[in-house]
Amino acid sequence: MTTKGFPMRFMRHSRVAATALLFSLLLAACVPSNAPRSPAELAAAQSAAALATQGQFDQAAQAWLALAGQSRGHADSYRLYAAEAWREEGQLQRAAPVLAGIKRQNLAGDEPVRLDLLRAELALDQHDSATALRLTTQPRVAVPAALQPRLLEFRARAMAASGDPWGAARTRVELDGQLSGFDHSQNRQQILTLLGKVGVDSLKQRAAGMQRGDRMLPWVNEALSQLGVTVAQPTPDLQQPVGTLLPGADANVREGYQVPTQVALLLPNDGNYAAASTAIREGFFAAYLDAGRNHAPRPSVRVYDSQGTADGALKAYQQAVSDGARLVVGPLTRAEVAAVFGQAQLPVPLLALNHPDDKQLPAGDTSEFGLLPETEGAQAADHMIERGIRKAYVMVSVDDFAQRAAGAFKAELTARGGELLGSITLPPGATSYADAIAGMRLPTAPATAEPAASASTAQPDNPVVVDSGIFISMRPQQARLLLPQLHIARVGLPVFGTSHVYEGNDDSAANRDLDGLEFCDAPWLFDAQPGLPSHDDIATRLPAARGGAARLFAFGMDAWNLVPYIEWMRAHPGSYLPGASGQLAADQFGRVRRVLIWARFQDGLARPLGGSLQMDDMPSTAPPANAEPVPASPSSSGTFQPESR
Repeated sequence: MTTKGFPMRFMRHSRVAATALLFSLLLAACVPSNAPRSPAELAAAQSAAALATQGQFDQAAQAWLALAGQSRGHADSYRLYAAEAWREEGQLQRAAPVLAGIKRQNLAGDEPVRLDLLRAELALDQHDSATALRLTTQPRVAVPAALQPRLLEFRARAMAASGDPWGAARTRVELDGQLSGFDHSQNRQQILTLLGKVGVDSLKQRAAGMQRGDRMLPWVNEALSQLGVTVAQPTPDLQQPVGTLLPGADANVREGYQVPTQVALLLPNDGNYAAASTAIREGFFAAYLDAGRNHAPRPSVRVYDSQGTADGALKAYQQAVSDGARLVVGPLTRAEVAAVFGQAQLPVPLLALNHPDDKQLPAGDTSEFGLLPETEGAQAADHMIERGIRKAYVMVSVDDFAQRAAGAFKAELTARGGELLGSITLPPGATSYADAIAGMRLPTAPATAEPAASASTAQPDNPVVVDSGIFISMRPQQARLLLPQLHIARVGLPVFGTSHVYEGNDDSAANRDLDGLEFCDAPWLFDAQPGLPSHDDIATRLPAARGGAARLFAFGMDAWNLVPYIEWMRAHPGSYLPGASGQLAADQFGRVRRVLIWARFQDGLARPLGGSLQMDDMPSTAPPANAEPVPASPSSSGTFQPESR
């Protein structure tokens, strides 16, 4: 049987689930009807159902048709079962004359709905989308929960075939929450394909008219993103931290904490990614060991070399699964993640440590976690808007991270009602930006007075009344050249940047030129997140926790911190993890998003801004168990396993 507009595999799964239930009911002699049945008829019905449950669908169909010819009160019910058996056999067309002869008024229970679904599916196979749409959109027809997925699937296919991709997409979004595994992944791809047919301009118009809570908005934004449009990324709604102590007899148990028995960590050991892998791996096990100190139950962890290649990542994942891993953390590079995501099935859930280049959605139980510059750009726009600064100039380097951050900044600024006054990419290698500053037409103070709205005076406790600001994204060396030249040009607008302007070390002499600059960053660098190991303490002992590498170390810490909570976070929108790299929340696509802390340079030192991070009643993410602390030690095989007592 052909299944137009949707993968056969999904159709097969849906049929099996629904039909198996019906056959089991029949085996129990539960065919709904008021007419009595003889012992012989009951026995024949059970025999036909047994054939179906054994996969002998054609024989079952013939047996039910024979029963229909002998029964007075159940004939149409038996014909319906015969048609369903042929559907399961992949021969729905063969059932067409049988379906045509069934009278709906002779059916009971859920049988009328099942008849409608079979007729709708047959209509779709015959390219009669109008009939299929009519049968799947009937008002005042109660549809049992078990049949809802089939109904929504056929309705979506009918809408798509009728030239209504938007309606089809909305229907598949409604269907999305009722699916799992491969079916879930395929349905999500169908949603994005349908939205792509709506067109960029129409999607933009629809998005502009949607409220934030509209369930279609994330899908529209995702579709636009895949079509190459930079979209707004509003800050996640943080409602309830994970790890809340549960009351009662089990007061030592924290809500949401669940660890698998074995975890695999996939990282490249050599090449260009060796240094990054070292920082992430050391951060991962620092948090792992800290969990033991806090009496938390921990799984065994085995580290695998993903080699930094697609083939290496696939082999490492497969080996981890073969070794008994119940959760895989990694791989690290975009190419590695794309290769693993490209598999038809992932038998073990994955927490990828990056996002694929092709922007494909995480499949099934797969999650993504990465340090995206887009996150920082969008949150910079939010930060400025919240400060009352609704107009912005953008000055960024040629680097990829800077361009991506700038794109997200502009999209979010516009979405929040702000105005972009100018944008420039600074020339690489230049030491003078006078021409660039002049070309931006930035407002300046009179030559006889100090700038009234200088960046250094734009502080939360003494805010300057100004409606414009400058967003930058660049390395510290370039920022140290730019900001003094802005001051010389008497540009007094407050300046906001991404984490890239901070090297991660206090160097008052070098950073004095950055005074007044506000930037977003990982809270752990400033020991601004309670419940985590001290950054200063660890940095004195581990080089990987110092300087710019500290962000990767914090990222590795959160890779472990997410392990016990990622399933809970995905199932509970609004829950978040107070992490080292930020407040972490999982969106509906399985992507872990960060909310960063804000800091400011003052007297050459970077210090967190008051009120930039929620810290009231913040719980530790490590749950105490009814056991003594158990140290973890590495084995020669690369496995970290709590020592037995």
